[in-house]
Amino acid sequence: MADEDDTRNQGQEGQKEQEDLKPEPTDKKAAGTPSGTPFLQWIIMAIVVILCAGVGLVIGRIFAGSGTNETAQSAEGGPNQAEDQKAVTPDLTGGKSQEIWYYDLAPVVANLDVPGVTRYVRLTLTLEIDSQVDQKKGVAFIKEKNPLLTNWLTIYLAGLSLEDIRGDKNLKRIQSQIVDAFNEKLFPDAKPQVKRVLFKEFAIQ
Repeated sequence: MADEDDTRNQGQEGQKEQEDLKPEPTDKKAAGTPSGTPFLQWIIMAIVVILCAGVGLVIGRIFAGSGTNETAQSAEGGPNQAEDQKAVTPDLTGGKSQEIWYYDLAPVVANLDVPGVTRYVRLTLTLEIDSQVDQKKGVAFIKEKNPLLTNWLTIYLAGLSLEDIRGDKNLKRIQSQIVDAFNEKLFPDAKPQVKRVLFKEFAIQ
């Protein structure tokens, strides 16, 4: 009996030794190692990226919206400004039918382009205005533009020589050029209303 007990004790001790020799289970959670740390880092990084993208999208829309509004305002203001610039000539037409009427300009004196001597021309013009232009409105409009007409006429005459103003053909050419220039100055965006210019005085001294 003693031998059997010894044999059993030896067997139990052998089993304990074998159990002691078995490797311990590597339980990461039991060992306290942070098994979820890499996964949490990826989640945090993804959240940060999403937040940054959302903030960038919102800022981009804000700036894009302000630029679009400014563009729209400038686009809306563009035609109005263009219309204001084109609206140089007021509506001078009258409701009643009338005849052609005339307007006398003040005399203009200018030195001719003659080398060596001083020669000048004194010119007084009468404008023949189309019957479609109301006389009362037309007179007020021409008075307002009179400084521009006088300035242009003075410069034009100063560029003429004695040969340019001699003869019937030259005088008719001068009349035609003055008509074209006056219509451009007075009615740049409308039908020409100055029909003719008449020489009331054309004196050379």
